[in-house]
Amino acid sequence: MKNVKMIFSALVLVASMQSCKEKSDLQEVVEVPEAEKTEAPAMGNPDDVKAEGKFQMVKLGYAYNALEPYIDAKTMETHYSKHHVGYTNKLNKAVAGTPLESKTIEEILKGMDMENKNLRNNAGGYYNHNLYWEVMAPNAGGEPKGPLAEAINRDFGSFDSFKEKFSDAAATQFGSGWAWLYVDANGKLAVGQTPNQDNPLMPNVGISGTPILAIDVWEHAYYLHYQNKRPDYISNFYNVINWDAVAKKFDAATAK
Repeated sequence: MKNVKMIFSALVLVASMQSCKEKSDLQEVVEVPEAEKTEAPAMGNPDDVKAEGKFQMVKLGYAYNALEPYIDAKTMETHYSKHHVGYTNKLNKAVAGTPLESKTIEEILKGMDMENKNLRNNAGGYYNHNLYWEVMAPNAGGEPKGPLAEAINRDFGSFDSFKEKFSDAAATQFGSGWAWLYVDANGKLAVGQTPNQDNPLMPNVGISGTPILAIDVWEHAYYLHYQNKRPDYISNFYNVINWDAVAKKFDAATAK
């Protein structure tokens, strides 16, 4: 009888231990709410951006995100639909009702009264950005060919030497401004830099000629993506240069 009691007690103990183990294996199920799905802000259409007045926005020719990963969509959209259209509208107001309204932007720039800061900044901003958009394209980069390539080798020694000079002009432009590849009065290629919205077509800016390539080094052109790393932006710019467009501008400038 005593043995039976002992066996029964042992069975009870085993059952109790099993029950405790099963309870310990149970995990509290806490329902975690599913994270809200956030949609990326809708990207605008550059064709919808319109200016008010004589001078109109140059057609961008590609979507805001087409130059990624080198230039991001948010930067492109803000740059084109806010900054560039702002320069354009202010230029239109500056020339409205004046003899300048009948002139081309190149004529306005070449005859610029440099003391007229409003016209100088906005006419320059309009022209400079037009050129900037035109010399970039998706799936671009590489090296130029034909007469442009020959001229670069002639006037800089090599394409790599040109890149070094152009990159240095862009990197060392203090504060806001631009770096340029332009054709000078002798038909030779040269590299230079200008502050703010000045360009080589304007009088008395230190360099003179017909621009065929430009890089914008205002912070609004790169800061959202690159922050203070301007050299990285400059290096990546070579991946989006549309050398066919630059070559056409070179041909036009040297045919004069």
